[in-house]
Amino acid sequence: MNLSFRPLHPLFAAEASTIDLRNVADSDTLAQLRVGMDQYAVLVFRDQAFADSEQLDFAQRFDGQLHSKTGIAALYNNRFGNEALTDISNVDETGEILSTNDRRRAYALGNRLWHADATFQDPPGRYSMLHARILPPVAADTEFADTRAGYDALAPEMKARLEGLKAHHSIAHSRKTLGFNFSEDEEDRLRGAIHPLVRALPYGRKALYIASHASRIVDWPVPDGRLLLLDLMEHATQREFVYAHSWRAGDLVIWDNRCTLHRARPFDDAKYKRELRRVTTLDLPRTAAHAA
Repeated sequence: MNLSFRPLHPLFAAEASTIDLRNVADSDTLAQLRVGMDQYAVLVFRDQAFADSEQLDFAQRFDGQLHSKTGIAALYNNRFGNEALTDISNVDETGEILSTNDRRRAYALGNRLWHADATFQDPPGRYSMLHARILPPVAADTEFADTRAGYDALAPEMKARLEGLKAHHSIAHSRKTLGFNFSEDEEDRLRGAIHPLVRALPYGRKALYIASHASRIVDWPVPDGRLLLLDLMEHATQREFVYAHSWRAGDLVIWDNRCTLHRARPFDDAKYKRELRRVTTLDLPRTAAHAA
């Protein structure tokens, strides 16, 4: 089928024409979706009726191997019985809203920091696919920032300065900035990973590869590295680089973690339920079956 994409922002993000992704298996349509991802980095699909297994199946058809070692999986049992299906919600195993002092809620508050998924793993995440199941009757947006545009807007001197630099990413680091405490065993399971500060994308563009998970610049004094990372984060999340997504039930949003940041915006999570399911793929070379 022929897909079209309606831009949602001058620089990136688009809404796809009507399609039921549960039934998409042909190579031509999947290739069109990948081309759309390369162009827009964030794609919105309305009215998707995924069951959990269908969301997992589509993600594998679209992009291959799934992440199953997200940060939360190292600390808590997955209530869905599948660690590749990440629970983005404020409810417990029985569906009741988490109390404000629940440790799981404190951990999840880190999603309100600008980040990219699974930068603290190696291989890291490529595409994330977040499906809205239950939404509050108040605004609970997710914001996205285009780090390709952020890189393009850097001065030539800064681009030259960043070449060859690498950063260490740790989800323990990002959670600690909000006061979350880890046991020694938990920290040992969340050692993090090292990645280039600038990523060269397969289609010729470059992007800043930063996140709240970025703890330091490798081989730099920690304070100097963190100041640079803070400056880059402030630059990359300027309003002209940001798209805010207002969720509707049934929305599936796919984004490219190699070249975007995102964050959840606050709402009264002690009063209203919000349940979404996320699947993230590994940033591995594509097989012939998944080639664009």
